[in-house]
Amino acid sequence: MPAPRTVLLTGAAGGLGTLMRELLPQYGYTLRLFDMRPVDGEPDAVVGDLADRDAVREAVRGVDAVVHLAGISLEASFDKILKANIEGTYNLYEAAREEGVRRMVFASSNHAVGYTPRPQGDDPLIPVDTPRRPDTFYGLSKCFGEDLAQLYWDKHGVETVSVRIGSCFPEPTSVRMLSVWMSPADGARLFHAALTAEGVGHTVVYGSSANTRLWWDLRSARALGYEPRDDSEVFAEKLIAEQGELSSSDPSHAHLGGHFVTNPPIWPH
Repeated sequence: MPAPRTVLLTGAAGGLGTLMRELLPQYGYTLRLFDMRPVDGEPDAVVGDLADRDAVREAVRGVDAVVHLAGISLEASFDKILKANIEGTYNLYEAAREEGVRRMVFASSNHAVGYTPRPQGDDPLIPVDTPRRPDTFYGLSKCFGEDLAQLYWDKHGVETVSVRIGSCFPEPTSVRMLSVWMSPADGARLFHAALTAEGVGHTVVYGSSANTRLWWDLRSARALGYEPRDDSEVFAEKLIAEQGELSSSDPSHAHLGGHFVTNPPIWPH
């Protein structure tokens, strides 16, 4: 499909939102920024809460697509996750349906399948259709978001690419992250592909760079036109010297979700 001209970016003040609001305009997008708090250096950003249906609908009105990054990005109580990640995502999809927006990019997470054993040795890469095994209420909310996206495609014709993001930072900070890291530049490439690919219906992809130590299958992402250019291996020697290799006997190393399985970081951090 032609590149959308105006894209609503939710969670624009967050870590990933900050990276994407700098990188996505390079692909020709005009961004409408939305967050619960003011966005530094962006006086025109919309400050609002996903719980406010009127504010969400106003934010969606007139855009061509939505990149949904907002919400709680770590573990929290179920009540907090329910309000921010589940009800908030529903409000956004309803607003998109009401305003005729037909393309969404949903920031899902590897924590939707966090209890999946990580590949070791000659094990095959984890496919996108592996059974969902959330490791937290946070991961559970991402399963809900993927199902909501499927419902809105089947029932209302709203297309979504759900991106199970690994870790998107300028560089990886742990040995585990060598396998799930997505460089900011590759993140922008993937979101651009998700916004412009034809006939996605509801497509689930993993979001990472082309890492030497990759754990999951990127074929569905590549089918959108995504061509990752970066590899975390350039950071491997330093991280392994500092932290050691992953151990299969360590429960936090045994599963895809890492320490989210054993001792998840709590929001706010």
